[in-house]
Amino acid sequence: MERRPKIAWIVFAAIAAFYLWTEHRAHLLGVLPFLLLLACPLMHLFMHGGHGRGEGDQGHQDKGGNK
Repeated sequence: MERRPKIAWIVFAAIAAFYLWTEHRAHLLGVLPFLLLLACPLMHLFMHGGHGRGEGDQGHQDKGGNK
């Protein structure tokens, strides 16, 4: 790709991003509290690996040297 078309695309993308941000800022920022609430159960599922998979306490072994 030549240099001029690449610069034109970057300028176009910057202008489009500016207008999208200025026109839809209220919508985007208004949804943030709901995204935080949605993140809680998703983090629980992905961080704990879910519940009831029949793994028992295999992932929680005693690391103190007691066997």
